[in-house]
This record gives sequence, structure tokens and C-alpha cells, in this order.
Amino acid sequence: MRVLVADDNPVVRAGLTALLSGREDITVVAEAADGREACEAADEHRPDVVLLDVRMPGVDGISALPHLVRIAPVMMLTYSGESQIVQEALRRGANGYLVHGEFTADELVAAVRDIKRGRPHFTPTAAGALLEQLRATAKDVGTPGLPEGLGEAISPKRLSQLQPTVGQSSSGWSDRSRFQLSAREAEIMDLIASGMNNHQIAAVCFISEKTVKNHINRIFAKLHSTSRVQAAVKWLGVA
Repeated sequence: MRVLVADDNPVVRAGLTALLSGREDITVVAEAADGREACEAADEHRPDVVLLDVRMPGVDGISALPHLVRIAPVMMLTYSGESQIVQEALRRGANGYLVHGEFTADELVAAVRDIKRGRPHFTPTAAGALLEQLRATAKDVGTPGLPEGLGEAISPKRLSQLQPTVGQSSSGWSDRSRFQLSAREAEIMDLIASGMNNHQIAAVCFISEKTVKNHINRIFAKLHSTSRVQAAVKWLGVA
């Protein structure tokens, strides 16, 4: 299976590529930092599945969706769980929507395989947004604008299965308390995972760079990591 990973955060891209490339049946054929690069890479490499972030500079994921879905099934993989964004992504043809922190590494791999087979996947936040849309705009499963095959997946008989595999055991990865980070350390780890350097983190947190470094040393020890990438992929739940 050939996969394209599109995310503006190089740490997230590196983590996803490492995770997926470690599976015998999956190859990451290209990476992209924005929607324009994703469309160009999809045209060139013709992937089987596209993993797409929402918020990216230049052309964002939502804007790139109409082009990408003509080439391969697209699964949104993002921090953005706002109801309107989820609904717009589905309206534009996304086959699934996963929110970081709500799935395990194995669940992500299973979702990628299922997306290729045409089986939609949603984590709890996205599933809730979809259910909200259904309740507000439709009384039957044939809601116009939803991706082909999605009506069957969300029929009343299957609403209890709306979060297949992904999300059913999500509490394991979403419960970051096992790392035993303090509130400040967790805040800094989130900033590291977002791609910020020490100078930027210091400015955001109103602390010195030396203090940032001290926090990072403690974070690495607690996450049993030796680099920012390694720590971030553990924190994001993709390793």
C-alpha cells in the first residue's frame, strides 16, 4: 500500500513515516508540508491512501481535498476537532477523520488499511461532530454531500459501530498521565510537538531558554527519549 503523508509539522511527518514504513504492507511514497505539495505529490506518485492535516500554510488540507479525493481515499489526521471543520472535510470527500491523541499506533495502521478498502474511520471527536450533523440536517441515511458509502456506515443499525477499532481503546494513548509530566512540562511538550524551537517556547511561556532546556531534559527522561522527534512521536501517540 502506497501512502502520502501531508502535514506542515516535520516532527509529525517524521513520526508517521517511521511508524507506517515499519509495516511490511505499507510504504510512504511521499511527504508534503502543505496542500499544494500534497496535490503535486499525489499527481506524481498516485498513492493508495492520503493522510492529510487540516491547518497548513498556503493551501490548507480542506482546500486540497477536492483534488486529492479524485486520486485516492483521504483520511484527515489532525489536531483540529471542531465540528464545522469535520463536517466540511466530509462534505468535500474525506473518507475518515482522526484527531491526534484519540488513537493508538496500531489503530492508526488499521484505519489506513481500512480506508483503502473503503471503510470509513472516525475517532470520538469526529464521530460526535458527524452525529451532530446527522441530527441537525437529516432524518435518514441518505444525507446529500456525504462521501459515497458513508450513509451505510452511519445507518441507525450501525451507529454503535461509528468508531470502529479507532477510538474504542483510545483512552490508552489519550491518557498522557502515565508519563507523569508536570503541567508546565506537558505544556512545553505540546509546543515541542507543534514544531517550536527553544527560543519560541521561551517566548510563549515567558521563561528563559535555559529554563526551557532544563524542562526538556526532564521531559526526555520521563518519556525515555533522546531526541525531540522521539519524544514527540510518543507524546502524539504514533509510536
